[in-house]
Parts: sequence; structure tokens; C-alpha cells
Amino acid sequence: MSNTCETTHDAQSFKFDAIGVIESPYQEKFAIPRQPNLVSAAKGKVVLLGDANNHELVRDIEQFSHLWLLFVFHGTQEQGWKPLVRPPRLGGNVKTGVLATRSTFRPNPIGMSVVKLDKVTTEKKQTILHISGLDLLNGTPIIDIKPYVPYSDAIIDADAGFAQEQPDAALSVVFSEQMQADLIKYQQRDSELGLLIEQVLKQDPRPAYKRGKTDDKVYGMSLYDLNIQWQLITLDTVLVLNITQVTK
Repeated sequence: MSNTCETTHDAQSFKFDAIGVIESPYQEKFAIPRQPNLVSAAKGKVVLLGDANNHELVRDIEQFSHLWLLFVFHGTQEQGWKPLVRPPRLGGNVKTGVLATRSTFRPNPIGMSVVKLDKVTTEKKQTILHISGLDLLNGTPIIDIKPYVPYSDAIIDADAGFAQEQPDAALSVVFSEQMQADLIKYQQRDSELGLLIEQVLKQDPRPAYKRGKTDDKVYGMSLYDLNIQWQLITLDTVLVLNITQVTK
């Protein structure tokens, strides 16, 4: 992965170097929550790179509980962009302008996300921001970091159109006997793994057009180096079937 990102306009060209890279439990786009902070148990890191790997850049940043991360949609960048997209909040069946959404398929593949800052560490000259509530793919390039300022960033009376209300996390999540046995083993290295799986699946990561419909398909999702299989057994209940470690 190159650490350099470019955006182009008819009259101007801008070159950006990635200042960091994300380490995330999400190994693929499927099952990533559609917005940040819906899955509080999702913990990750921003590993600073190159000249930005300097603790002085983040001096006093721990005064802020949350940060804005500006990043590149590197996982979908090569697919290009579309003027009209089908946002999940409209059921995935209605087209609207891409700039009226947070779709990944944008003229410039730049995203922004608010995450919780848990701590900052520097070990062996490597500075790392430890974050949680992230909705970012593992390996995502970070091009800027800004503090979240509540009095200006949280506009209480703002109108958000079709995305005014937070979507309901209405699904119940139950674990099979096999899954419960597997969790005991894997939670020795991550005590919140079960909570992470539950919070991700409550969001119903299936395609938007399948929401509210029965579905007997067995799905798989990748978290860290694990593959978790699950199935919707009723309209409002997910059964987590098993967990296996992916060998590379």
C-alpha cells in the first residue's frame, strides 16, 4: 500500500501523504457498522507513519475524548465513483446524489469518522493512538487527525434528512453451545470478543434490502484473524454458530 494519496480537480491537483494507518478488527467491508460509535467494543489503533511518527504532533491530544479521523476509502477506491448511489438508510433501493450520502464511492475517496481516544503510547519510537468505536477497515490510510470539539461539532438542532435518527439495533444475538465453548478459548486473548460480535450483529450487517425479511443463509464475517459464522433464525434473532481461526 502506498502512503501517498492524490485528489484531482480540473484546475488543481493536491498530493497527500498518509500520516498513519489503521489497525482494526474489521478485515473486510462486510460487517463494518455503517457509522462510527455504534459498536463501542470495536477497538483499534492509529499507527503514525514517517515524519508524522513524532510524539510532538500529538502533544496534549489526550485532553480530547474524541477525534475526527480523515481517511481514504482504500478498499473501494479502484471501483471509481458514481453520481447516484443507493444509501442503506433508504433500504438500498432508492437512488440519491452521492454528495447527499456517506457512500464510499465518491469523486475523491475521502471519509471522516469520529472515534473515542482511549490513550496514546510511544514505544521504541513508535507513537500509537489507541481508539474505540471505530468503523474503519484494517489498513485504512489516515490523512489527517483533528480534535472533536463538542460545542461546534455537535449541532443539536441540525436537520439530517433521511438519517435524522440512529437506526435501531433491534436484533437479539444468541450463541450456540459450540460458539460458547469456542469463546472461552478466544476470550483469553480478548475479553470483549463476545461483546464485539454481539454489537456488530445487532446492527444487522446484511445488505439493506434484506432488513425485515427472513433469511436462512449462513453468513461469515472476519474479525481480527477469526471467521465467525451466523444465521438469522427469526426476524429478530441471530444465532452465532461457530468461530474458527483463519490461517495465513
